[in-house]
Amino acid sequence: MLAGRARALLRADRTALLAGVAPAARPAQEQAAARVAAVPFSAVEYRISGITEPGPDGRITVTAGLAHRLRGADEHPAVLSRRLTFDPGPAGWLLSADEPDGSAALWDLGEVRAAEGRHCLVLGLDGAEELDRLAAVADRAVPAVTELWGQDWPGRLLVLTPATEPQFARMLDVAAGSYQGIAAVTVAAGGEPAATPADRIMVNPEAFRGLSDLGRQVVITHEATHVATRAATRSWTPLWLSEGVADYTGYRGAGRTARQIAPELARDVAAGRVPTALPADTDFAAGSAGIAQAYEQAWLACEMIAHAFGPRRLVAFYRAVGAMGDPARLDGVLKAELGLDLPAFTKAWTADLVRQLRR
Repeated sequence: MLAGRARALLRADRTALLAGVAPAARPAQEQAAARVAAVPFSAVEYRISGITEPGPDGRITVTAGLAHRLRGADEHPAVLSRRLTFDPGPAGWLLSADEPDGSAALWDLGEVRAAEGRHCLVLGLDGAEELDRLAAVADRAVPAVTELWGQDWPGRLLVLTPATEPQFARMLDVAAGSYQGIAAVTVAAGGEPAATPADRIMVNPEAFRGLSDLGRQVVITHEATHVATRAATRSWTPLWLSEGVADYTGYRGAGRTARQIAPELARDVAAGRVPTALPADTDFAAGSAGIAQAYEQAWLACEMIAHAFGPRRLVAFYRAVGAMGDPARLDGVLKAELGLDLPAFTKAWTADLVRQLRR
């Protein structure tokens, strides 16, 4: 039954998708078939992980991974955990529900529409015009990232955009409001090889709609940088560096001053609150006090490297940090790549920060 359902999803075959559905579940499954019709699957498979014993009503529950690839986006299957229930019928089992078991899929939340750009696939719950605009933003982001980071990445983006912030939270399987004010995140789809993740940019629609055109471009270019640098990013890469290079790439060539890019930090410096240490990873957690300043500090650190040593040296330093294998080696990598140990780098960053923001 699940193999047949997977084939129906792959072919967007509404009749086959509704075959074997319990009568009471048919309205919900008809709605589900409409929601998923435009999703461009290139492969679909249910991978069963558990089956319960029949309950008093004879019903069984199946947990399974919905392994799927999206055409033009995924090299490896992404896996969504699903919970399916089946009722006994006169001629065999009948599907009564197919629901998320954790993170919701975009099509669990509404009817999916697709927009395909030269360098991207956008799937969302908005109208066609809004998705086309987002595809245009993504199409501009890819060459901007490639210009700095090179061709050693797929050069194509998958962008997912629900219609509301609560839907965004459901896709991340977090409490509503956890990412309030954060316009987008990049997540690795579960299930594929860790070395080659099929990265997804997920847009938080309410925060994203509140941005200017430049702000939207910076956000998508920032997230595209995470996609391009994923292979060189490791658990020991400090967030001030990974978030800093993403913001540096996003703002590169934007023609904005440091005070325009880092207004919160500029106010702190004007009030005499000058940072004395690079931001810690915990400073970047959603909802953290001072998260805006953490991003601004990170951008200024990477902007300083690019200005003093050149953008290519910033790229080389980032990759060297990813290859170092131990966070304790950061001081040595700084010396090898930039000629500064961590205390000297921090001192130079603080001085540059004050100089730029007091102009």
